[in-house]
Amino acid sequence: MLGTAPDVVAEAVEIQCEQERLNKQISRLSNREKWVLEMRFGMPDGGKKTQRDIAKMLGISRSYVSRIEKRAIGKLSKNLSAEDGQY
Repeated sequence: MLGTAPDVVAEAVEIQCEQERLNKQISRLSNREKWVLEMRFGMPDGGKKTQRDIAKMLGISRSYVSRIEKRAIGKLSKNLSAEDGQY
């Protein structure tokens, strides 16, 4: 990245590192948890789905989708926090 301001390079490196940390933690989730988060936040293609849409796709209640989502986010948060404590 010749000719690029140092702060721009540092920010790009930081974003890349954070993405790698997140991907590592996402890989530890169950397939269902990963799928629900991907659908909710539009990770594969940017097309976000509602909990109701996901519930219909899986044949479960919207409240159960909410619990899966909450559990997955909690795991990510806990694991990322624990990883931060190791440094």
